[in-house]
Amino acid sequence: MAENSILFCFYSCYFTILSRLFVFFSLLVCCSHSANQLGPYNTFAVSSFSYPTTNVRPFDLRYIRVDLPEWFSSVSITVQSDVDLDSKSISKVPKSTLPLICIRDGSPPLPDVLNSSLIELGSFSNGSFQKIQNPQDVQCYPMQRNITVTLTNEQISPGVWYLGLFNGIGPTRSQSKMIIRSPSYSFSANISVEGCATSTMWGQYCNQTIDTFSCFLAYRNNPTEIVSGANLQTIQNVVSCKNFGSYCHGEGEPKVYALEVLGIAEQLKIVATNVSFTAAPATNSTGNASVANLFYFARHGAMPSMTLYDYSGDISRAPLIIRTPKVGRWFVTILPTNISKEVGGIQNTNMQACYSITWQVLNCPVGKAGLNCSSEKYILQTVIRRDSTPFESYYLPLSGKVSPDSANFPLEPLSSNSSYSNEIDNSWTYFLLNIPRGAAGGNIHIRMTSDTKINYEIYARYGGLPSLDSWDYYYANRTRSSDGSMFFMSYNSTEEKIDFYILYVKEGTWTFGLRSSNTTISPSNDQTVMSVSVERCPKKCSSHGACKVALDASGLASYSFCSCDRTHGGFDCSVEIVSHQGHLWQSIALIGSNAAAILPAYWALRHKAFAEWVIFTSSGISSGLYHACDVGTWCVLSFGVLQFMDFWLSFMAVVSTFVYLTTVDEVFKRAIHTVVAILTALMAITKATRSSNITLVVAIGALGLLIGWLVEFSTSLRSLSFSRGFCLNVPTR
Repeated sequence: MAENSILFCFYSCYFTILSRLFVFFSLLVCCSHSANQLGPYNTFAVSSFSYPTTNVRPFDLRYIRVDLPEWFSSVSITVQSDVDLDSKSISKVPKSTLPLICIRDGSPPLPDVLNSSLIELGSFSNGSFQKIQNPQDVQCYPMQRNITVTLTNEQISPGVWYLGLFNGIGPTRSQSKMIIRSPSYSFSANISVEGCATSTMWGQYCNQTIDTFSCFLAYRNNPTEIVSGANLQTIQNVVSCKNFGSYCHGEGEPKVYALEVLGIAEQLKIVATNVSFTAAPATNSTGNASVANLFYFARHGAMPSMTLYDYSGDISRAPLIIRTPKVGRWFVTILPTNISKEVGGIQNTNMQACYSITWQVLNCPVGKAGLNCSSEKYILQTVIRRDSTPFESYYLPLSGKVSPDSANFPLEPLSSNSSYSNEIDNSWTYFLLNIPRGAAGGNIHIRMTSDTKINYEIYARYGGLPSLDSWDYYYANRTRSSDGSMFFMSYNSTEEKIDFYILYVKEGTWTFGLRSSNTTISPSNDQTVMSVSVERCPKKCSSHGACKVALDASGLASYSFCSCDRTHGGFDCSVEIVSHQGHLWQSIALIGSNAAAILPAYWALRHKAFAEWVIFTSSGISSGLYHACDVGTWCVLSFGVLQFMDFWLSFMAVVSTFVYLTTVDEVFKRAIHTVVAILTALMAITKATRSSNITLVVAIGALGLLIGWLVEFSTSLRSLSFSRGFCLNVPTR
């Protein structure tokens, strides 16, 4: 019994050990599998899109939308095409037929407003994206056979990016054309986005630590601490973020901090306190801070570097103060320098910089903004237009001071009282509006009218409050505005009227600041009326075209464009390519040229070739009707029917001429005509305007002529053989 119990215990312990080893190895394999899913350095696949081969016809375009979330680490873009252009041949290709690839942050690039000087003759690479920092920036490059780039969160900011692929740019791109001879090209693309598994890691491989802070609401209507640069009686709250304890790091060792600005704020202040330059814990020496520096590099949306940043300075000397910061994530890199030389004049590489960091985000009360929170701020409510193209809307202030029944609203009841400001001519009123996701292919339209001279200047900014020093677009008067920007278009503005568009606007929060340039205390009966709207096509294509809406390559976002008539072009059909008089003479010449069909028709009628006479006459008439419809004069039938009749009868006229030259019997001619009618009808209904049809028609006619000659030759040969045989069989007397 004792032996059995010992054996039982032995086997029991043995199986227990085996089971535990099995569980251990199972967990090891499971964890290894999970780690493989995350990838190296805790990254994972956010999205991956493959765009199949797509043909880009002459004067056509394609957009690709790339969404980068806040936690993305890198994006890989691969584009392959059949374009074969080298550096020598690019300069010889006109811009109207040059294949291009363009990039823009936030909204689609618009080819028709591009300045030719912005087209880079170099190759599309990682550095192309670093040149884009503002909503009006765009970069274009000649299309290449193979494009491969990998961009990290240290190079570009998260959000929406657009790739635009164009086959020619310029005002003639949107002009309607009867026949297009330019070549097409095809492309395919693959776009993959990687993300960081944790929000405190950054970099391409998510291997760089980002320090965050504990934030709290420091003040609410009763501030107890002095905040530099602001009137405490008007500040509602200050969001303060601090780190507990001190950070220490050595010479040339950067440390990165991040902070989220969640809403429109008046000021962002970063202060370094308790700054000291001391040796590492192994030594007790203390450095002289008179020469040592604690440099900072701040950047919005992406990690800063010594060469790419928005703000820089020495935070040990003065705090970093950012007026009207943009909404989103801010990164600050702090780098100690010159601290290893200040220990009794002896080089000491163990020196460290120690400090504490405090962030302060100042916010005004609800409905207030600007300097000392003395300006009025209004949220504009979106009102969707009925029976319109996708997302056309106008905006009205959320206030009981204006009527909701009209798309226009007066400014005088909404304007800020200048008595709060020290300067009587520096009164600001702010309006905030939101462009929703997917509406980046629309255009913001601003109109302002008055019976007298308008005394307002308009400043627009994305993601923050505009000011005289910080804006994306502005209009002060006819000589001072953003007319030099590609995406800002002013139309017939005068002293009594302001009318401009911001083209292909970036989705998100926009703020419009109205600065009163001549505010007076005395009341005035003059009224200024303003309207803010989002329209799909500027000026409704200037009444010279049709506004059309299309989807990007993914089908998730829409954009609008104008399809102009025969005489106009440009993104809004406002460019007159052919004058009215020139168009008239062109129409007369084009339609009148079909009178040439009278000569062959008369010749056929005189020789009693009635079938050919019908074809020649019908061809001339149908061609005249088709060209009359094509130039916009009159369409007796639909354009497609007229085009088919014109090309089919023209093909038949050419082939019938060849067949008529043969002298075969009418039986064979009818057979040839039937076959030719079927072939030419197929050619006219499929691709009537392709240039190869001319060669095919001549070849078919020549083939018909050859067949006719062969039939005639074989008939003559058979007749000759029969005559000889008959002569041989005649009896002689």
